Amino acid sequence: MLRDATGDDVDLLHDLLLEAFNWDGTQRFTRAGVMADAHTERYLGGWKRPDDFGLVATDDDGSPLGAVWARALPAATPGYGYVADDVPELGMAVARPHHGRGVGSALLAGCLEQARGLGRRALSLSVEDGNVAARALYARHGFVVVGRNGGSDTMLRKL
Repeated sequence: MLRDATGDDVDLLHDLLLEAFNWDGTQRFTRAGVMADAHTERYLGGWKRPDDFGLVATDDDGSPLGAVWARALPAATPGYGYVADDVPELGMAVARPHHGRGVGSALLAGCLEQARGLGRRALSLSVEDGNVAARALYARHGFVVVGRNGGSDTMLRKL
C-alpha cells in the first residue's frame, strides 16, 4: 500500500536516506554523519516544504517498507543528481528485508504519477556506480543517463 509522505515521516525518511547511501550493505555512512552533512541534509532539511512530495510504502499493518521523496534544489545548492532548478531530485530506498518484492517499482511508479499530477516536467536522481539493481529499476521506469557526478550517474525521466 502507498500513502503520501507527510511531515511526520521525516525520521523515517532520514533512516531510508541512510539506507540509500549504504545501498551495498556496507556502513559507509552513519545517520548522525548524514544529518550533520550540509550537502546530504539538503534533501530532507525542513521536510516537508510546500513543493516537497513523496510516498511511503507500508505493509497491511501500516509498517513502513520503503519510501520515495522529491525536492527541487536550486543551482546554488544542488543535489548529486541536479539537472535544473525546476526538476525535483528523487531520494528513494526500500528497507533491506523487503528488497526484491516490487516495493521499489511501486514507489517509483507512484512518484512519477504524483509528479505528473503536480505538473512537473521531469524528475532526476543520482545512482552510484555498481548499484546495478537500482540502475535497472530506474531504466525500466524510463530514466536515462544525462550526466556524471564523481562515481555516479545523473539520470532524468521526462514526464
